[in-house]
Amino acid sequence: MKKQEKQKWRRLDNSAKLFPIVGNKKFSSIYRMSVVLIEEIKPEVLKRAVKNTLQIFTTFKVCLKRGFFWYYLEQNEKEIVIFKEDTYPCRYMDKRMNHGYLFKVSYFKKKINVEIFHALTDGSTAIEFVKTIIYQYLNLQHPRTFQEPFSVKNIEVDAENSEDSYLKNYEKHLHGKDNSGKAYILKGSRLLPYQVGVTHGFISLKPVIKICRRLKVTVTEYFTAVLIYAIYQEQKKEKHCKKPIKVCIPVNLKKYFSSTTMTNFFSYMTVVADKEQLDLTDFELILAFVRNNFKNKLQKEEMAKTMAHTVRLGNSIYVRMIPLTMKKLILKMIYKEIQKYTTTTFSNLGKINFLPEYEPYVDQFFFIIAPESAEKIKCTACSYGNNIVFSISSILQDSNVEKNFFSFLTEQGIPNTIITNGTYQKEENALYPKINTLLLEEVMDKIKEKKETKEKISLREKLKKKFHF
Repeated sequence: MKKQEKQKWRRLDNSAKLFPIVGNKKFSSIYRMSVVLIEEIKPEVLKRAVKNTLQIFTTFKVCLKRGFFWYYLEQNEKEIVIFKEDTYPCRYMDKRMNHGYLFKVSYFKKKINVEIFHALTDGSTAIEFVKTIIYQYLNLQHPRTFQEPFSVKNIEVDAENSEDSYLKNYEKHLHGKDNSGKAYILKGSRLLPYQVGVTHGFISLKPVIKICRRLKVTVTEYFTAVLIYAIYQEQKKEKHCKKPIKVCIPVNLKKYFSSTTMTNFFSYMTVVADKEQLDLTDFELILAFVRNNFKNKLQKEEMAKTMAHTVRLGNSIYVRMIPLTMKKLILKMIYKEIQKYTTTTFSNLGKINFLPEYEPYVDQFFFIIAPESAEKIKCTACSYGNNIVFSISSILQDSNVEKNFFSFLTEQGIPNTIITNGTYQKEENALYPKINTLLLEEVMDKIKEKKETKEKISLREKLKKKFHF
């Protein structure tokens, strides 16, 4: 049988089309998965591991190209670059500093980070990609231990694993749209440009499971309720604010529909907590409300309605025929308005498992999503071993929501240990380096000057180099 020729280029899936158009330094569409091993990372070994992984996940060997109507993906054979972590996470990915790849690998002490531009793939595929990097790294680092390392068939790009599963499962007759209006947006002074604050809560798994069983809710439902309660503690300080708290929950559509794709295939559900209709001072009422929302909205038909709405927009003949330059102007304006309809996003990856023989070398797994100007905080959770890690990334100077959230867990008898990325404590720890903000502060002082000086231009160039722009 004749071997199928490799695809030189391919279209972006229905979700991915939007990310390059609206993406910028304030909205990076980047998420990061981090794995902490029990030993210091060797960068040269890590680079070989990533190269080996790319021979398996060939769908990741691409760069983004600009077409007349849409962006598209093209095969990328350039050398991969590995970075030492020295800046803030989930920053906008400049193709000039990463040889065009839509993911970035960095390391710090015992930690490996993989940041991925959402146009490339969703979280379910990203997990497998990250795990394979870890397997390859440990194989190379411990050849005597793993004399017969795991084998994975090369995942060549073909019609099945690069299909647009949105179009495959699209039902034209379905209609679905959120009509609950604009959301409550968190207020407060922002961090300096390019800064992202990260707070990880390492939570003992058993007490969470115990309390969720007693309350007859899932972990995602419980954390969603706690998050709404924590955000309301800030909203109630604004006496005249009547907008609902809206939490967006990404949903893996591969659990509901037929799909073998390694590209994006996710949707979302939104929990709308309106203080005009629900007593947000009562946690038990919030929890019952959230549980009912999940029960009603996490149905195949409801997911199909949401998917149909987004596919219909992306495949409108009017949208398709507009040149990309015009699309960018129009869709950016539309998306800027859409952003006002969500308070925050909470994504739970669930339980992360590594192959048994590799587990002794893996200490922690966690991930974060880039915050943005409207959703000033974004939240994630996943469990590995005996811990659940609940993470909040933020562009706000204060960490009130984080304090409210973890204080509530403590009051409920759920122990948790907090580690940040140093944005708030300004010091290095086991997971994050200390980042020098003097350059940022100097640039901000110069930005206030209306006159464009040589010194101001020079500082801006240093800033781009330092923070990988």
